[in-house]
Amino acid sequence: MTLSTRDALKQTQLVSDDGRYVLVKLPAAAIMAAAGVLAEVGSPFSALIVDKDEVTLVIPDEAVEEFEKRLMGAEVSPAGYRLITFDVVLPPDLVGFMAAISAACARAGVSIVPLGAFSRDHILVAETQFDAAIDALKTLIEQA
Repeated sequence: MTLSTRDALKQTQLVSDDGRYVLVKLPAAAIMAAAGVLAEVGSPFSALIVDKDEVTLVIPDEAVEEFEKRLMGAEVSPAGYRLITFDVVLPPDLVGFMAAISAACARAGVSIVPLGAFSRDHILVAETQFDAAIDALKTLIEQA
């Protein structure tokens, strides 16, 4: 049986921590430095994304100062982000889950940075928009 977006939303628990995160942009050639930083961060949540143009790290904001020598030339997001995890196992063939999340946040005027893991999705939202995002997502889940 294939899980529907509605069923997935009904099962979803919203989880967050008290952490503040930043996005760090590095040149594509800095992948080894970025991977080294990520290996040492030791945070329960972090991410490394590599594409042909850049390397992006999602790390706790306090880690930037700790690793600034290795992150020379990095572009760091100006605002602190908060993490929201959708604590439900999502099959890889599920269609529309993040679209529903994105639409609910958009209606609330909340900008998101979506991140997908193997079986759970996450979003980062600006700290100033965190409460609005949580309210919008709780409403979405209640109405599923």
